[in-house]
Amino acid sequence: MSRLFLLAAGGGIGTVFRYLLSAFADRAAGGAFPAGTMLVNLGGSFLIGCLWGLFERGSLSPNARLFLMTGVLGGFTTFSTFTLENFSLLRDGEFKLAAANMLISNIAGLVLVFAGFKGAGFALNGGLR
Repeated sequence: MSRLFLLAAGGGIGTVFRYLLSAFADRAAGGAFPAGTMLVNLGGSFLIGCLWGLFERGSLSPNARLFLMTGVLGGFTTFSTFTLENFSLLRDGEFKLAAANMLISNIAGLVLVFAGFKGAGFALNGGLR
């Protein structure tokens, strides 16, 4: 099977699961808090940890890892990959790198969302004249 097919199929499945679970959780919570996103991100973190544990013990083939971890969980949430990478850095004693990754990703992510939002408004309003 083509690696790209495994990624595409897994990504499609993960995306559908993310939509369904997030919508269900948001309806159940009934408030302004993004419960669906939190549930998806935390659930994805737990699942990638479980899959990683199986893979480390040789219980998953490389194709299964690609399909499940990169495809399904990549479509479900990239937060799971982010948390796994930080866990790996911490486990390996790379505390400064883990802290830098967490701080830069979160702070720069917020700054870039703001910049993108303002940039889109600027472009839609005709930019500089």
